[in-house]
Amino acid sequence: MSTHSSSLVPKASTLAMLPPTAGAAIIQMRGIAKHYGHDNTLVKALNDISLRVEPGEYCAIMGPSGSGKSTLMNVIGCLDRPTAGRYELDGTDVTARSEPELAEIRNRKLGFVFQQYHLLSQANALENVMLPMVYANVPKAERRDRAAAALGRVGLSDRLYNQPNQLSGGQQQRVAIARALVNEPVLLLADEPTGALDSHTTAEVLDLFGALNASGMTIVVVTHEPEVARHTQRITWLADGLVLHEHLTPDEMLEQVIGTH
Repeated sequence: MSTHSSSLVPKASTLAMLPPTAGAAIIQMRGIAKHYGHDNTLVKALNDISLRVEPGEYCAIMGPSGSGKSTLMNVIGCLDRPTAGRYELDGTDVTARSEPELAEIRNRKLGFVFQQYHLLSQANALENVMLPMVYANVPKAERRDRAAAALGRVGLSDRLYNQPNQLSGGQQQRVAIARALVNEPVLLLADEPTGALDSHTTAEVLDLFGALNASGMTIVVVTHEPEVARHTQRITWLADGLVLHEHLTPDEMLEQVIGTH
């Protein structure tokens, strides 16, 4: 888990284990709104958002700057609370959970991948991937094996003991992906995951996401890059805090929204 959220995760469990709910959508949002400020300073970042993502889907969230992408990402990731509406994550209503409960849900249910890798500079790849398991109270004896397996899953079995400054940008992002996967989340959330990578490394990371999705992982990626969105199954397009299109195919996105084909 990234440093963005791991500092908020309690060391003592506040919830029972949260198993997947049979037949439930991974994301079910109804009437989600997020407002900031008051009166003359009121900003409606999200307005009446309804969104459903099924298990095993690979989706992109797109839209122009200021459309609400980042705000929606934060609500999906239980990093921010909606002003109104109901959000169920894997069948669990998370709308009114306490901060400690949300922190536990983030650590057990969600894996985060960001544009910046948020790796600990003095820790090697194995130690970075082991970190979320500390907060999830995984027995110490299990941590190394699970971290090594996660790094193997992203093609870094030969880099377990390398520190971040001994890894390329693409390899660092793979470590971050392994860290996101190590607690076996129900949803992988990626926010501009290739924004700091060159085109060749971007292709490698997108191939990895495709392989993870093919193995059953549900993935939602927030991106402004059409080339990234083209690798997903469908695109949700936001504008002014509203969902304008929820089920665009990549070709429809290029033709109808971006205006190219």
